Amino acid sequence: MMNKQKVLTIATLVCLTIGTFAGCGAEVPKGTNVSTLQQGSIKQLQKNNWSENNYNKINKLIVENGINSPGYNKDKRPYLVSDWDNTTAFNDAEETLLMYQLRNLEFKMTPEKFAQVIRTNIPKDNFAKECNNKDGKPVNIDLIAQDINSDYEYLYKNYKGLAGEKSLDEIKVTPEYQNFVAKTRYLYEAIGESFSSDISYPWVTYLFTGMNEKEARILARKSLDFNLADTVSKETIQSLSSAPGKAGVVSVTVTHGLRSFQEQQDLYKTLMSNGIDVYICSASFVDLVKEFASNPNYGYNIPEQNVLAMELERDDNGIIKNEFRKGYDQTQSVGKTKTIEKFLVSKYGYEPIMVSGDSDGDVYMLKDFKTTKLGLVLNRVKGGKTGEISKIASETIGKDNEKYLLQGIDENLGQFRPSEKSVLFNQHEEKLIK
Repeated sequence: MMNKQKVLTIATLVCLTIGTFAGCGAEVPKGTNVSTLQQGSIKQLQKNNWSENNYNKINKLIVENGINSPGYNKDKRPYLVSDWDNTTAFNDAEETLLMYQLRNLEFKMTPEKFAQVIRTNIPKDNFAKECNNKDGKPVNIDLIAQDINSDYEYLYKNYKGLAGEKSLDEIKVTPEYQNFVAKTRYLYEAIGESFSSDISYPWVTYLFTGMNEKEARILARKSLDFNLADTVSKETIQSLSSAPGKAGVVSVTVTHGLRSFQEQQDLYKTLMSNGIDVYICSASFVDLVKEFASNPNYGYNIPEQNVLAMELERDDNGIIKNEFRKGYDQTQSVGKTKTIEKFLVSKYGYEPIMVSGDSDGDVYMLKDFKTTKLGLVLNRVKGGKTGEISKIASETIGKDNEKYLLQGIDENLGQFRPSEKSVLFNQHEEKLIK
C-alpha cells in the first residue's frame, strides 16, 4: 500500500511539472527519471552547479507558477528581473570594456570634447584618502584631468585610429599611452571610491560619447569576444614614475576576464520556455548589455527590448551624448526599483516573481517588492547592505520561510559552485558570509 501511494505521489508531481503523462491516470513506471520528461517545448532546469537547495527551490517556483501550473494565465505571465554584472555573468562587462577601450583607443571624441567629458558632474573635492598618489598626496579631478587630457591630445594627433599615422603597436610603447591607460582607469576607480553612486555609475558610460548605437555595439562585441577568452586574473596598473605629471604616480588594481554563467543561461531559457518572462536591470550602458544579452553568440537569448540599463541622451542623428537620458532613473540602487515600477509593474499590473542580484546596487530591488517569491543573491561574501541580506539568506537555507537564496561562486574560475559558499579570488577556503 505504501509503495503504491509513493508512486501515485510521483505521478501527481509529474502532472504538475510537465503536464500529462499517460493521461495522468496511470502510475509512473519504476525507474522513470522525472527530470527527463518533457512535453512539447517545455524545458527542465539543469542541475549543473546550482546548490541542491537553490535548484530545488527554483524548480518548485517554476512548477508552481509556470505554464503547466493549474492557475497559469498566459495573459498574466510571471516575470523575473535580474542584474547583469556578477549576477548573470562573471565579472563586470562595463569595467572590462573600459580596459579594452583604453588599451585599444576606441574613442570618437576630439581632445576638446574628451577633456569636457571626463569632467562631467565630477566635484572638485579631493578624492578619498585611499586614492592618494604614491607620495601620499591628495588627487582631484583638476590634477588628474590635466594629465589625461595632455596624453589624449598626443594620442589623438599620432594614432592612426584617431587623427594620426602611427600604428597601435607604435603608440603602445609611448609614455603618453601608458600613462593615459593607467590614469584614466585610476580616475574611474577614484570617482567610485570618493563620490555617490549617482555620480560614479554613469561616468564610465560617458566614454561612449560621439558613437552611434551601431558603433557602440560593435565596440561591445569586440570587448566581449576578447574578455570572454581572456584569463581570469587581477593586475595592478601604475602610471610612470618617470612622467608623474600634475597628479603624481597613481595605481589601480583591475580584474580581467569575463565568463558566462551557464546556470543563468539555462535558467533564463527554462523560465521563458515555461511561460515566465525574463528581464535584465543593469547599471551598465544599455547598448553593451543589449549586445551581451540578446546576441545569440553569447548564449543568453534575451529579447533586447527586455533590457533595462543606463540610458544616455542622443542627438537627432543618434549620436551618444555625455548626458543622462531625461525621464529615466539611473538603474542602480533605488533607481532599479523605480525603473521596474515604471516599465514593468505598470505594464503587468504586479511585481516580479523573482529578482536576482549580487551587490548593494541590487538590494533595493531584492527587498522592495513584497510579493516577490524568491530573491537570488550571487554570493560575493560582501558586507554592507548585501551582507545583511546574505545573512538572512544564510539563516534560512532549506527552511519553509526561505525567500533569499545564496548561490556560491568560485572567483578563481568565474563559475558557480554546487554550494551556498563561495571561494574568493586567490583563496582556497570557502566562505558563507563575511
